[in-house]
Amino acid sequence: MERNGDKFAWTVTVGVKGQIVIPKEARVAFGIEPGDTLLILGDKEKGLAIPPKEIISEYFGQIFGNI
Repeated sequence: MERNGDKFAWTVTVGVKGQIVIPKEARVAFGIEPGDTLLILGDKEKGLAIPPKEIISEYFGQIFGNI
């Protein structure tokens, strides 16, 4: 893991089923717990991103309103 202030970098390996393991340090830093749902965003030019899980609720709240 590399760390520069609030910026982090980790490497992961993609398994034969297309799965990755999120490193423990990343799970701790971002409060990711077993059973959490993560949103993966993709852009062919910029790559993949996993935004903080709080953004998922905010994002869907904006789309669907407060249900």
